[in-house]
Amino acid sequence: KILLHPYAGVLSAFGMGLADLRIMKERSIEALLQKEAMPNLSKGLTALAADGLKEMRAQDVPQNRIRVEKKLHIKYEGSDTTILVDSAPFKDIISAFEKGHLQRFGFVSPEKKLVVEAIAVEIVGLADDLPSLLTSTEKASNLPPVPIIEKTLFVQNKHQSCGFFDRDDLHPAQKVTGPAVIVEKTGTTVVEAGWQAELSTRKDLVLTRVEALKRTKAIGTTVDPIMLEVFNNLFMNAAEQMGTVLEKTAYSVNIKERLDFSCAIFDLNGELIANAPHMPVHLGSMSQSIKSVIHKHGKTMKARDVFVLNAPYNGGTHLPDVTVITPVFDGKHEDILFYVASRGHHADIGGLTPGSMPPDSRLVEEEGVLLDNILMVDGGEFLEEQMVRLLESGPYPSRNTYQNIADLKAQIAACEKGIHELRKMVDHYGLHVVHAYMQHVQDNAEESVRRVLDVLKDGTFTYPMDDGYEIKVKISIDKENRTAIIDFTGTSGQHPTNYNAPKAVTTAAVLYVFRCLVDSDIPLNAGCLKPLQIIIPKGSMLAPEYPAAVVAGNVETSQCITDCLFGALNVMAAAQGTMNNFTFGNDQYQYYETICGGSGAGPHFDGTSAVHTHMTNARLTDPEVLEWRFPVTLESFEIRKGSGGNGKHNGGDGTLRKIRFHEEMTAAILASHRIVPPFGLAGAASGQVGNQWIIRRSGEKESLEGRDKTIMLPDDIFVIQTPSGGGYGKI
Repeated sequence: KILLHPYAGVLSAFGMGLADLRIMKERSIEALLQKEAMPNLSKGLTALAADGLKEMRAQDVPQNRIRVEKKLHIKYEGSDTTILVDSAPFKDIISAFEKGHLQRFGFVSPEKKLVVEAIAVEIVGLADDLPSLLTSTEKASNLPPVPIIEKTLFVQNKHQSCGFFDRDDLHPAQKVTGPAVIVEKTGTTVVEAGWQAELSTRKDLVLTRVEALKRTKAIGTTVDPIMLEVFNNLFMNAAEQMGTVLEKTAYSVNIKERLDFSCAIFDLNGELIANAPHMPVHLGSMSQSIKSVIHKHGKTMKARDVFVLNAPYNGGTHLPDVTVITPVFDGKHEDILFYVASRGHHADIGGLTPGSMPPDSRLVEEEGVLLDNILMVDGGEFLEEQMVRLLESGPYPSRNTYQNIADLKAQIAACEKGIHELRKMVDHYGLHVVHAYMQHVQDNAEESVRRVLDVLKDGTFTYPMDDGYEIKVKISIDKENRTAIIDFTGTSGQHPTNYNAPKAVTTAAVLYVFRCLVDSDIPLNAGCLKPLQIIIPKGSMLAPEYPAAVVAGNVETSQCITDCLFGALNVMAAAQGTMNNFTFGNDQYQYYETICGGSGAGPHFDGTSAVHTHMTNARLTDPEVLEWRFPVTLESFEIRKGSGGNGKHNGGDGTLRKIRFHEEMTAAILASHRIVPPFGLAGAASGQVGNQWIIRRSGEKESLEGRDKTIMLPDDIFVIQTPSGGGYGKI
């Protein structure tokens, strides 16, 4: 049945004056869209239309100038996003909805029930014909326009005689062929060669190209510096557009508010071409995910297939980071042209603790559900039941599959946007040009890194972690060949807990560091890695073997690698060196956040206070959203003034964050630099370490380690003190 809620009626009028007068009537309803529901839908629409017509006639709008538009807001059951379709026969409604959903999200779910969330009737009182009010009374003229003067101008690389015309002297239908100049009291219009200007009956000056643009050579056959910059920005913009769609359509706070996601485009071989400025640890490691999908599904892929994975030993990094990958086919759905991907950190994917960042995991299965390169959308049909079964499987299943599915659908929609943007490029420039410039932007990035190597020096660095494990790196620059070897030999062996980082994470850290050293504004892409040889010793914590736990490798070890590389290059002091991963939840709520601290100082700059640094680039959830979505209160959040390492240039200050709980939940902290301080360079002081403790409702203070978990009771307060950055240079 369709339930019409009388309290939900809405009346609005807008667009007075020359514009149409519109009166819209809406009522929220919730019903399964079935054939037997259509009469009730029709009754509801008719009733709303009658109310609107009555009000429109009361404003003396003639019947022949009234238009009635009936709309339905429809969604899949369980979805948050509606598609607006015209009221029509049942078959046409279904067709229109599926077409709209396919266009926006890239898939349909024909097995799912449809819900009409709202009906809307818009009554439009048409205004007088606006063009007729502005149409000139002048008659069209077939006579050629007469210039007021002839002048010689330099156009098309030569001097030519051009006519100057007064716009006030022109009559409708008269055409001015370029090159020419049209002058008026408020401006000057230059009509280029190959163009023609005509005055319309509304006195508009309409310019039309009348000669096809001649090209001496095809774009993309050789590198053009202007077009290179154009494509740099086109590729980055495509990834940014993907991110915008993901932010707007995601469900979880972690993706929608904290922006813990990344989007990028890849070439036919799965090499990273461009990304938006999202999460560095995601972007540098996503290429391996694409290649994993190509290896497994390359021969069977078809148009509108979408794949999903998070398995750290098969293209992923850690389990909460779920990657959605879509191949981009040509218009005939025959050949794959590119790939697009979106990676989002899901608020919960299972595991020992809510939030899927357990501090005490020793096996990867204890960190959540493994999605090992799965077909998620089959030719445009979303396989929701199969995905739910997977997410609910294993010894530690996801605690909120509804949230997982909603975020996965948002990631698919982001990929669909990337496909749309890439196809626009192909339609405008041609496929061979787009492919050529995908190679050109990589070549440009490669050369940019080689220029950096020209001025760098060899270096070594060892950076200990809180538990005694070390990251060790030696960087050797070959000036003659303009290459470098980044050798991690000497790094500690595989970690007994979860600080192991898959190779893709180490690659991401190296890519990020060398991209940071490039002055020019280029997309972070695979070309940056071409001059670099990375050596990762087998059996080390940077090359773990299944089933070793890895959840902290992506968030903590990656930060240690990054600071170690900057230290070896003597570029900047250590940042806080941790993401301060804080999770809490129960069967109903799951939340994850990373907390900002201080950045390191350099030879010519101070560190920055209270920022996310290096391999993370997320936001903190706004207090209003945090307290609205979860039963907690943000008691305080402040900068620890003066905590940065002292030096000629001071390190950035850390922060202090207090969260009060109102329900019993499990809270966990997974953080570093609680014992080893972030290093200073060139004689400057190190930054301060972080800390964490509980203030129980009794007032008792309870200390926690950097990797710890506890049960929070109502009115308990969790306090997190984040590290500060190291200083640079003697005072």
